[in-house]
Amino acid sequence: MTETGLNAPIFSVSEVSSHLKRVVEDSFSFVRVRGEISGFKRAGSGHLYFRLKDEGAVLDGVCWRGSAARLGIEPEDGLEVIATGRLTTYPGRSNYQIVVEAMEVAGEGALLKLLEDRRKKLAAEGLFDVAEKRPIPMLPEVIGVVTSPTGAVIRDILHRLNDRFPRRVLVWPVLVQGEGAAEQIVNAIAGFNRLKPDGDIPRPDVLIVARGGGSLEDLWAFNEENVVRAAAESAIPLISAVGHETDTTLIDFASDLRAPTPTAAAEMAVPVRSELIALVEDDGARLMRAAGRLVGERKTHLTGLARGLPDLNGLVASHRQRLDDWAERLAGSLQTGLHRRHRRMAEVAGLLASPRPRIAYARDRLDSRADALTRAGGRLTEPRRRHLEQTARLLDGLSYQRVLDRGFALVTDAKGKAVTQASDLAPGDDISIKMKGGNVGARVTGDAPMKPKKVKPPKKPDTRQGSLL
Repeated sequence: MTETGLNAPIFSVSEVSSHLKRVVEDSFSFVRVRGEISGFKRAGSGHLYFRLKDEGAVLDGVCWRGSAARLGIEPEDGLEVIATGRLTTYPGRSNYQIVVEAMEVAGEGALLKLLEDRRKKLAAEGLFDVAEKRPIPMLPEVIGVVTSPTGAVIRDILHRLNDRFPRRVLVWPVLVQGEGAAEQIVNAIAGFNRLKPDGDIPRPDVLIVARGGGSLEDLWAFNEENVVRAAAESAIPLISAVGHETDTTLIDFASDLRAPTPTAAAEMAVPVRSELIALVEDDGARLMRAAGRLVGERKTHLTGLARGLPDLNGLVASHRQRLDDWAERLAGSLQTGLHRRHRRMAEVAGLLASPRPRIAYARDRLDSRADALTRAGGRLTEPRRRHLEQTARLLDGLSYQRVLDRGFALVTDAKGKAVTQASDLAPGDDISIKMKGGNVGARVTGDAPMKPKKVKPPKKPDTRQGSLL
């Protein structure tokens, strides 16, 4: 729309904002801006919001969550950085801002400040406590090395180990600088710790994390917080060997032992085999000499003590003679005592009366009493014996056996019951006839009178059904 009398077009606010957005983004699609971070905050969504400032201006900045995970540094207030990204506008507030894709610390001074702040933070958490350091084994069977597989570092370590005391070496290749280096180092340390001692790949007894020298920026991966924490949490003793002797990284504080160079780390991991053999031989010789001196000293002391002892044979001789004397006297005293007791017994026996007369008198009294008892018993049993004989004769006379002797017989049925009358038998019954001289079996024929049959009483009618009539 064009207003009367004016040739300039009229734009809406949104049109102006959109035009400015296109102009800014086309003109500054890739910029690198140096400034100090202030007002830093991390939103719940993971996006980062901050401002970059210098002495004369302030520039708003934003870093989306995906880019924030790849920054490699932890932004914080007061940190001077170089932010790489593109400029754009935010129409809702009518301001412009930089969308950061990458970020690095600007200048060695800023890196040193960040390094010091991080060191203080991790030290406050106890990651650098000396009491938590683990001892390095004297002679490890397996050594794990975390380093670049192509540099001179691994060759120096292997060469030094071979010269001093050859051991089995497991190398975990990693990047030692640049993007992704810190994550690879963390994974290597954790991976070695996850190995089982009796697995196909044995678990190392000690770890060496090494790289050659370089600038502060080159060594920065070993200052990353996740690397320091991985070194402190390693259950395997860890030797750090990063850079030259003058270089110091945070992993040096968290490791169990710091070596000034990778070659020195190999020297700390194993002893010199020849020196160890010489040391063992020297210790053995010293032990033998010490044992010899100890035995000699004890022998001299024992000899001195023996000289102070009295003559054993002389002491025993007098006691032996006394013992023989006592034995001889004891034998005589026993014989004398025995004779004396025999005499005393004979004297006492002479005073005692003989028991034979008393025994004879008692025997006579016992015989007379036995005769009296026999006579009294005869007087008591004789009448009873005569009465018993009379009763026996009477019983014998009344016995049915005497009747059988006169020609009579006793008839019994099959059950052994006596048959007293003929009507008790029926034809066909088996009977037994007992007579003088034995028993005879017989069967009743038809001549015998018939035994009356038992008549069953008539059955009572069943009245449970009832009558239909």
